[in-house]
Amino acid sequence: MKKQVLVIGGGAAGLTAAIWAVKSGAKAVIIEHTDRVGKKLLSTGNGRCNLTNSKMDHTCYHCSDSDFPMQAIQAFGWKDTLRWFSSMGVLCKSRMETYYYPMSEQASAVLDALRLECNRLKVEIITDCQPKEIKVEKKKGRTCFQVSTNQGLYQGDSLILACGSKAAPNTGSDGTGYELAKAFGHRIIKPLPALVQLRCQGSCYKSLAGIRTDANLTLYINGRAVCEERGELQLTDYGISGIPVFQLSRFAARALDEGKKVQVQIDFLPFMDMEESRLFLKQRLIEFKDWEMENLLTGVINKKLAKVLLKLSGIPSEMPAFQVSRKQQEKLLNELKAYEGMVSSVNPFANAQVCCGGIAVSEVNSHTMESMLVPGLFFAGEILDVDGICGGYNLQWAWSSGKMAGTQAAQWKEPGRRSGGTKKHD
Repeated sequence: MKKQVLVIGGGAAGLTAAIWAVKSGAKAVIIEHTDRVGKKLLSTGNGRCNLTNSKMDHTCYHCSDSDFPMQAIQAFGWKDTLRWFSSMGVLCKSRMETYYYPMSEQASAVLDALRLECNRLKVEIITDCQPKEIKVEKKKGRTCFQVSTNQGLYQGDSLILACGSKAAPNTGSDGTGYELAKAFGHRIIKPLPALVQLRCQGSCYKSLAGIRTDANLTLYINGRAVCEERGELQLTDYGISGIPVFQLSRFAARALDEGKKVQVQIDFLPFMDMEESRLFLKQRLIEFKDWEMENLLTGVINKKLAKVLLKLSGIPSEMPAFQVSRKQQEKLLNELKAYEGMVSSVNPFANAQVCCGGIAVSEVNSHTMESMLVPGLFFAGEILDVDGICGGYNLQWAWSSGKMAGTQAAQWKEPGRRSGGTKKHD
């Protein structure tokens, strides 16, 4: 008789886990608490689904153990992902050299392929099904996971928690998976919003809303620089957004939660160093000495941004360039190269793409995704304390951890029946 694998959560990781459980010889049942599977998948990559990236190493992931995510990713990497989706009919193409999307640039095509594969493999999908309690019992010497739900009792030989995080709750990620894991004795590192916008103090942001500009950002925590990113900065009426901000946000979220002071230093002239910028500004003041200052930076930075920076520098917009003092010139240079934004908070889970935090990986076997506390219990995807940077890395984590969890759950044997025991991650 085939083993039955129960998968709680029908997102990218859960669908993947169920597919690979069946491909590994088991039956699989997905228990999904919303009305349909894969809701969050549809919003990835702005609806185009950046499903993997060919630049793949430990620097692309954040985790309390930097080696942990790479065990699964090295076992099932980006090339494996492309081959797998090709086998399900989804052809992929690269954009910006390393970013991979479905040829159609439709996230719905990726979800359709996963659903069709589940249908082909006879994966049972039960929607609107809310887990209430999970018990582990022994029946005739064998482990049995019993999941009580609003639709009745489901039993399995092994169980995979792939319930997601608390990010984007409108897609069904409500954090209930953390409570299920805690009931098994697992430690949860406090989940916080990541890949999210930063809210900043000050009244100038309303004047800057809608501006997009190339910039270099440095995050300071209690006065110490901790990370740096460059890319397209988006200024909003409450603060800052854009990919470089998202990359910094997990560190800001954790620091703010710990009561630390968080600042972002912004360089609006990232293509010049400080001395080059100083010389550039000096020459421009000489060359266009009769211009009003509001026009001096036209063609260099956004005009609305220039107006705000002039005001912060104490320079009237209508002042002729030749009247600008050396002190005002230096102040303007500092605003252009080292504008300081005081971060008051990160946006809530509703705006976050992922979470930092989750199930502590020190309690999970990195070679199998199996719990070190409860034999036969496995994890996949965002529920774990693993979060990737922007660029397809979080979906690759879903594919890799889901594949590992599904395969291992299908092949799982009672500890007393296996030889050699479980290899633990150290």
